Amino acid sequence: MKISEYADSVGGKEALAVRAFADAVESIARSLAENAGLDSIDKIVELRSKHEENGVHQGRDAYDGKVKDMMKEGVIEPLLIKTQAVSSGTEAATMIIRVDDIIATEQEEMPAGGAGAPGGAPGGAPGGIPGGMPGGM
Repeated sequence: MKISEYADSVGGKEALAVRAFADAVESIARSLAENAGLDSIDKIVELRSKHEENGVHQGRDAYDGKVKDMMKEGVIEPLLIKTQAVSSGTEAATMIIRVDDIIATEQEEMPAGGAGAPGGAPGGAPGGIPGGMPGGM
């Protein structure tokens, strides 16, 4: 099942996260096309079409720009490397979301009008300093 199709089946906030993940995965192909000097929109549409017709092993040949069956071409990337890259990216995104949630929670808990004046004597002066000069000078 395609990631974007899976997003439609999930629903709610999770669907937004899954769709964003699908967009991130597709951005790899878009970046490769742009870096090769190709029209990324046309190439993404062509690649999607080839995936529908011929399966998921379709990819763009970097030398001639054509979409081909990468298995037949002998272009095989180790699954472990791909899995680690996707896992690392997912972990980084999760950490960013958690930090954002913490910041949002702290802002909600902050009292209206800010944190107030610092401690000590009125006006923020440190406490414990006696008033006036010794001996009435």
